[in-house]
Amino acid sequence: MAPEDLVAFALTLPETAEEEPYGPRRPVFKVGGSIFAMLAAATKDHPEQVTLKCEPDLALHLREQYEGVRSWYEGRRWHWLTVPLDGAMPIEELTDMVAHAWECVVAGLPPATRDRLHRLRPHRR
Repeated sequence: MAPEDLVAFALTLPETAEEEPYGPRRPVFKVGGSIFAMLAAATKDHPEQVTLKCEPDLALHLREQYEGVRSWYEGRRWHWLTVPLDGAMPIEELTDMVAHAWECVVAGLPPATRDRLHRLRPHRR
């Protein structure tokens, strides 16, 4: 999945805001003021990648299923996953992961906000 496609998908999720607090070409995506996804441009050490919030059990499963998926900073932030955007992960899986990350943040919002956001999201798998 190309980074611009990931950005386009993330921005379809209700009340998603894109910011660049860490500098150019390092956008983060927030809902309710909390980050659910972060993009990083390619460097000599890694391809373009996205870091996503994830439920711990699912994070473990995805790390086992996909070779390139890893914890964000081993030993810390173990419920955040970094996924290289190198084409190894199917697009459908990656968009599901972005939607899951959004849901993880929404689940922690006050009930009225959470319910409103769920009503705004017409299609959920």
